[in-house]
Amino acid sequence: MLALMRRVLILMVLLLAAAPAVAGDAAKPAAPAPQNGPYYSGQLLVAGPTMPDPRFKGAVIYLADHDAEGAFGLIVNRPVGEGPVLDFLIGLGMTPDPSETFTGDVRIHAGGPVEPGAGFVLHTNDYQTETTGMLRGKVAVTASLRAVKDIGLGKGPRRYLILLGYAGWTSGQLEAEMRRGDWQIAPYDEDTVFATDDAGKWDRAQKSAGIPM
Repeated sequence: MLALMRRVLILMVLLLAAAPAVAGDAAKPAAPAPQNGPYYSGQLLVAGPTMPDPRFKGAVIYLADHDAEGAFGLIVNRPVGEGPVLDFLIGLGMTPDPSETFTGDVRIHAGGPVEPGAGFVLHTNDYQTETTGMLRGKVAVTASLRAVKDIGLGKGPRRYLILLGYAGWTSGQLEAEMRRGDWQIAPYDEDTVFATDDAGKWDRAQKSAGIPM
């Protein structure tokens, strides 16, 4: 499953990026993850209050995939900019059709420290194109600028996040960080992921962390 999702991520690259790196402390190889889990694909990874890595302090991550091969996810509460959707599209090299009217602003989030030039749209599963991949928790991710264009035209998904970069862990690395207390697991919640109140997402997720799923 992880290999499949990584291939999907490659399709989502909107800008050329370097070879993938791995988030976390890659200098200390972790013991391989147990083959039978537990694994938490589709849930929320919530940074603990004593998170030692400043890149993830206060982070809430949608865990897109997690298995014996490793894990990767998307930080959902790190906005880095906001502006008119038309300006964003032009900045990425799209030439808009003069007959189309784009409205509204979009907020850009930093999805993680790995491949910050890779961009994609995480959204509710009411929207789909030929490059959309369905994830767990009624969430999907779309692999092209068409999703951003449709958002600007009022034809996009009901709720969405535009992200650059992602977080990744090698086999056993995330499990080691969880045993150390760096991370907690919280159930997926649509409002936590897609709410515009980014500053309140960590508090919301912390309140449900550790609740049986």
